[in-house]
Amino acid sequence: MNEKLANIAELSRLYGNNPLYVFLGGGNTSVKDGDSIYIKPSGVALATIQGDDFLRLDRTAVEKVFTIPCAIDEKLDEATRKAAVRTREAAANLFLESAVRPLGAGRPSVETPLHEIFQWTYIVHLHPALVNGMTCAKDGKAAAARLFPEALWMDYCDPGYTLSNVAKQAMDAYASAHDGNHPHVIFLQNHGVFVGAETPDEIKAIYQEMTDKLSAEYAKANLSIEEPALPPTAPEALNEIAPKLRTLLAPSADSRAVVTSVGEGHAFRGPLSPDHCVYAKSFACIGDGGKDSIETYRKLRGYLPKVIEVKGSLFTAGATLKDAASSAIALKNAMLVENLTQAFGGPNYLADQYYRFLEEWEVESYRAKVNSGNQAGNRLNNRICLVTGGAQGFGLGIAKYLAANGGIIVIADMNLEGARKAAAELCKEYGAGRSIAVGVNISDEASVEQMATEVVRQLGGLDLLVANAGVVRAGSVMEIAKKDWDFVTNINYTGYFLCCKYVSRVMAAQIVDGAGLWSDIVQVNSKSGLEGSNKNGAYAGSKFGTIGLTESFALELVTSKIKVNSVCPGNYLDGPLWSDPVKGLFVQYLNAGKVPGAKSVEDVREFYMSKVPMHRGCLPEDVARAIIYCVEQQYETGQAIPVTGGQVMLH
Repeated sequence: MNEKLANIAELSRLYGNNPLYVFLGGGNTSVKDGDSIYIKPSGVALATIQGDDFLRLDRTAVEKVFTIPCAIDEKLDEATRKAAVRTREAAANLFLESAVRPLGAGRPSVETPLHEIFQWTYIVHLHPALVNGMTCAKDGKAAAARLFPEALWMDYCDPGYTLSNVAKQAMDAYASAHDGNHPHVIFLQNHGVFVGAETPDEIKAIYQEMTDKLSAEYAKANLSIEEPALPPTAPEALNEIAPKLRTLLAPSADSRAVVTSVGEGHAFRGPLSPDHCVYAKSFACIGDGGKDSIETYRKLRGYLPKVIEVKGSLFTAGATLKDAASSAIALKNAMLVENLTQAFGGPNYLADQYYRFLEEWEVESYRAKVNSGNQAGNRLNNRICLVTGGAQGFGLGIAKYLAANGGIIVIADMNLEGARKAAAELCKEYGAGRSIAVGVNISDEASVEQMATEVVRQLGGLDLLVANAGVVRAGSVMEIAKKDWDFVTNINYTGYFLCCKYVSRVMAAQIVDGAGLWSDIVQVNSKSGLEGSNKNGAYAGSKFGTIGLTESFALELVTSKIKVNSVCPGNYLDGPLWSDPVKGLFVQYLNAGKVPGAKSVEDVREFYMSKVPMHRGCLPEDVARAIIYCVEQQYETGQAIPVTGGQVMLH
């Protein structure tokens, strides 16, 4: 059996990593061995599945699903009929869960019974765009009969137990007409395709022939089989539309949506398949993107849209970046499928009863929930948090703490490669879509403006700016070079101003008709912003000055529901700013003679440790806790909060 599991895992990864065949991990695979069937469980991606991941079910127990009565009186009123369907599906799920060996080992795919009724050992069920260009088309059935005469075509029906039952009847009828043999291929209208065979090579050959024939048909119709490459939305339109959508599409009263700009184009015009309905909803919201447009859609559909088309610009929305990104993938796939249907008479959209069933179907809701991934701690509730200088040191430590508490983190840094590495680490630890990276030089206005626009493009806006980026050049006032003075001032003072200038515009745009959540700007200042620093005037002066900016910006931006505060940490003695053996402050201060009598780096370190009543340096999590305090405190702005272990106390 190990060989069979290795084979089906290899097949799964082969197709799961090919966007021609799979998007958003859709589809499932299985292999039979005697009395057992091994199937991909819900929540496991085809692209990465291993043999040990497959769920074993007892085949005899699976077949008991077909003892559940299938027929439901169509004359029943809609509410009663839906209740009957839910009861039937729940009973089928119980049968499937009882067939898992060992019990409770995982949640089996709802399509397990359909895999079981195939006589073939290997089954690979996929939703390829090339196939759905035919199955979602008005003339798809006729095209399938012409191109694939040995295949079985099934008209659309509700997924789950209903589909398995209808498929069993169709398979039995097919076998009766074909000397007891089952088809190798089943095309499911507006859904996808099942391929079954006795060997992996046969599976590959069938899919290759299918792909070749359909590609030829699309070439004849002069249709591209590539997903549309959409030009980006212009920054002016982007910055006007996306931040407002974050508020109008908020998933809850205490959060904003994540909004992703997909580009210029036109959304699909109707429901095409279960995957599209689940991840992108059955219909896009097409309008001006304003409050009335969104509310009209909500009243008509009963929910907020996931795909929004505003004057030819496309956006997707979700509670998390992963949700919004998944909707964007589904959108582009739907656009491709809808275009490919032109080869077979145009799109055949799902009827009302079918797409409404999908929108309410518990199993699909579970699948969408699994796709969104595990959530981190929720104190920040998916707030979008931009951390400048976040690729290393204090900034990275703050970013990690914010991510652990439910923030979606933008790592902004001059070191873009380092920022990308840091963002990847956060995603690995806290889940996909938990962080992105952008490059920025905060002393350059054009760079800061571009940073803000890029954040809006990928996330729709932001809720928290952590203005952390800063530099130090120590030296006596009688000796420090003007270039060093200017360097510190340009980064620490002017850079803070520039970040606030462009970020506050985005935050203010998230307020719609006076309504919307508060946003926060929190500057990582220093204890040197609260008291002078000997032979470190450039740094202390910049930090004193930025507290003035914090207080001034707080007075101005409060009308845009933006709170502005500073946190003033003590010395992060273990970080690279202090400990770097070449450029660190320990070395700088030793060389500058700032610590009287100090003969070594350790002497300088002990000097600074002795100044702290708690006798340790400040840590990134100490500062991050203060930052979260600023966010959660709804009645505080314009403050400079010491985080110094008692070294500096307010008067």
